[in-house]
Amino acid sequence: MTQSIDYAAIAPPLILAVVAGLVLLLDAFLPRTPRTLPTLGLVTLAGVLAALATVLAQAVQGARPRTFCVPAGLAGGQPSCSFVVDDLTLVFGAVVLATAVVVVLLSWTQLAEGGIPAGEWYFLLLCALTGAVTLPASRDLIMLVVALELVSLPVFALTALKRYDARGSEAALKLFLVSVISTAVMLFGVSLLYGLTGSVHLDRIAAGLSGSPPVAGDVPAGVPSGVLTVAVVLVLAGFAFKVAAVPFHFWAGDVYQGAPVPVAALLSVISKAAGFAGLIVVLTIALAGQARLWAPIVAVLAALTMTVGNLLALRQRHAVRLLAWSSVAQSGYILAPLGVAGRSAASASIAYLAIYAAMNAGAFAVVMLVSRTRQRNELDDYRGLAFRSPAAALALAFFLICLAGLPPGLAGLFAKIVVFREIVHGGVGWLAVVMAVNTVIGLYYYIAWTGRLFAPEPVPAPGRRTPVRPVTIAVAVALLVSLAFSVAPQLVLSAVG
Repeated sequence: MTQSIDYAAIAPPLILAVVAGLVLLLDAFLPRTPRTLPTLGLVTLAGVLAALATVLAQAVQGARPRTFCVPAGLAGGQPSCSFVVDDLTLVFGAVVLATAVVVVLLSWTQLAEGGIPAGEWYFLLLCALTGAVTLPASRDLIMLVVALELVSLPVFALTALKRYDARGSEAALKLFLVSVISTAVMLFGVSLLYGLTGSVHLDRIAAGLSGSPPVAGDVPAGVPSGVLTVAVVLVLAGFAFKVAAVPFHFWAGDVYQGAPVPVAALLSVISKAAGFAGLIVVLTIALAGQARLWAPIVAVLAALTMTVGNLLALRQRHAVRLLAWSSVAQSGYILAPLGVAGRSAASASIAYLAIYAAMNAGAFAVVMLVSRTRQRNELDDYRGLAFRSPAAALALAFFLICLAGLPPGLAGLFAKIVVFREIVHGGVGWLAVVMAVNTVIGLYYYIAWTGRLFAPEPVPAPGRRTPVRPVTIAVAVALLVSLAFSVAPQLVLSAVG
């Protein structure tokens, strides 16, 4: 059997993969001069922008191509495709690639310090982006797992790529061990789903689990209820590791702090988006008929995740660790609509994730800007930032207010309202109460950090300065997107609605 390939459908990940190979070739053959590093950065940035332009072109054209399809005769009457471009694919692709622009700009400054091989860094970054763009389009279990690992594996190396950095090596080891465990757990669940249905395609799994007539609950006739329950729980646990949901969150603080700031931003937004993309695809396509089984589990995970993340964030004194636990809490908010189940619930999660990506990437960009002069990067180092760097202070204040969901950060407020409304309409009142309480808890540490920005600095402590122009551009990009979402939230809501 010969499968035709629609290269227009796979254009975004294909562009990223080709540019990754080009970066390696340039790094191998270009002479080692001061211009080599900017050249590699420009090539990487051009590749990301080209892939983003392709995603936007697909969205404007309205075409929803699919490829790597099994003919109807071999698929049981209906063709099944492994790669599908739909609205979910395009929204996740745009979020990942727009955030990647910020990460590349942060990487530019990180690599200027030396100690990290630029060619390997950009190659690994592009590989992770290739997986992140492929994952939401994956419609079979094999491609789903491979894409998820393509996101995860390069991040281990990126975390430990800085030479003679013991903390980075420790963070990479922790991340590696956690990822290996999560992958093993998820593969076990995936193998059970394949054993129950005899197919790896998500639509065929859904058909196989839809049995007729159904027995008690959502478990179809002929499918052992205990095995199906174990499979669903294991798949959920595997993705919970990837998105740092409680009780699989313990690695986040140490890994974020030990990794370079661009990698922390990558983990906080791009890796998290990839994990949620895979989770949403599996739940809404393959396991859509078993919502009564997995929705209560997701609701409990969401409540635990937002509560534990916020409580741990209250105790932090390091900027990156605070953002790490804040990111865990935000994962709880993103998970919450999935506890209601339904297509509109998934749309609410995607909308929140898209808005969160701009706010959090911007916060990490300002954190990196400050870390150029304040090595410790503790919250007290931000005291008086409004007097030293008014633009950076105002930008960080806006990002924090957005994350808190307070005016004038209307983007974060709209995101929380969308999620809260979906939970209430779904009849999960207790989860809405938990979210409201956690929103109030989150206000404390966001406002406390914002207050430090405008407090007088007790003792001036100038540090070394390095070129920060790319970081400044990254802050500006994230700020413009966050402002756009605050003024016109329909940019996101209409795309996922």
